[in-house]
Amino acid sequence: MNNDFSFQHAFETLTSHLSAVVFYAFNINDVSIPLVLIWLISGALIFTLYLGFINVRGFGHAISLLKNNKSTGVKGEITPFQALSTALSGTVGTGNIAGVAIAIGLGGPGATFWMIVAGVLGMSTKFVECTLAVKYRQINPDGSVSGGPMYYIKAALDKFNLPLLGSILAVAFSVFVIFGSAGFVHVNQGFVQVKTVTGFDNAWLFGVIYALLVAAVIIGGLKSIAKVTSKLVPLMCAIYLLSSLIVIFTHASAIPSAFELIIKSAFTPEAGYGGFIGVLIQGFRRAAYSNEAGIGSSPIAHAAAQVKEPVSQGFIGLLEPFIDTVVICTITALVIILTGAYQTPGLDGVQMTSGAFASVFSWFPWVLMIALLLFGFSTVISWSYYGLTGWRYLVGHNERLTQLYKVFFCIIVSMGAVPNVMAVFDFIDSMIFLMAMPNILALYLLLPEVKTDLNAYWKNKQQAR
Repeated sequence: MNNDFSFQHAFETLTSHLSAVVFYAFNINDVSIPLVLIWLISGALIFTLYLGFINVRGFGHAISLLKNNKSTGVKGEITPFQALSTALSGTVGTGNIAGVAIAIGLGGPGATFWMIVAGVLGMSTKFVECTLAVKYRQINPDGSVSGGPMYYIKAALDKFNLPLLGSILAVAFSVFVIFGSAGFVHVNQGFVQVKTVTGFDNAWLFGVIYALLVAAVIIGGLKSIAKVTSKLVPLMCAIYLLSSLIVIFTHASAIPSAFELIIKSAFTPEAGYGGFIGVLIQGFRRAAYSNEAGIGSSPIAHAAAQVKEPVSQGFIGLLEPFIDTVVICTITALVIILTGAYQTPGLDGVQMTSGAFASVFSWFPWVLMIALLLFGFSTVISWSYYGLTGWRYLVGHNERLTQLYKVFFCIIVSMGAVPNVMAVFDFIDSMIFLMAMPNILALYLLLPEVKTDLNAYWKNKQQAR
């Protein structure tokens, strides 16, 4: 017992110090602003300006590319739509349900406005990430693809004659993504909702069943994951959005005043603090990760897309934050605001969202439970691939080592429903946000290159007309 306590104490101490460094904040007029927030948002803003608001002017073209979804005779493992679905399944998760509630609980309805702003800016970051992921990917002899930030981080620093630093940062990113891939948060939040709705209270059994379902999908590799997510993502979004729209239209007369409240309260000091800090930090840290723009996770999925031109996948990638944050998170926010659930004392996170649904129909928490389980499951299987890519970057493509990673991943998932794992949550959060440091550095270094490729892409499109 003493040894267990000593290990737990040591781990909690380590996590506490690590979290304090990663989420270090400074104060301006009594407002706490974490440096990692500045790193993410300044990057998104600079990418948006430098690329001439590609998030806005490229939106229509992105939709047309997604409709075509052509991949015949092109290198890669999965179609552009499957790449988007896999990436979306990694971002659309408990954060869209629980994280939005936390943000509104902290900052009020005005937090919704800043959440939308963050999503729109994040579209530009995703464009840069996904373009570079395809451009610097490696096609293996067996036809599989290896790609993601670790590859373009190395390439970026090589171009600046810093190969050793490039190798170190690429390895560091791989380590961060391996530890960050653990699915504790999503399994835990899923169990909480199942327990709340059904009364089922066996955390270990829930975790084991969850892990077996994950294993059934990830053993088949990326193509198996993509096949599942390409069907699961539209289904889970349809279930959740339909349920949410029923709640919203039940309060249809209050919709205009809800938007008025969102806009007005967005510019009050309280909402300004709650919007930026609540959505972009509290929301992200507590399993929100609204769109993961700048983190460097979803480019790993986009790297495997069957496309000829890297820029075309960049366009498809920019749809991610729009779908995830601008659409789904905003609809969740409207449900919470219209029902007044955010004003109910004692409700936090998924309980607030569940209470909002229950206020319309008592059985609606069952629908939310299904949506939450689907969201969480899809996120876990996508992140298993992200972690595996980092693992392979470190140890190679040895099949035995690949299977070893999958076994360990499923064991970790099986423990996710067990309570009192907040230190683990904080550790995983720290790992995920550490991924942003080398990732965004590489994006800055390669940004002129992306602009050149974008201009050439537009020119070719115009000549082809």
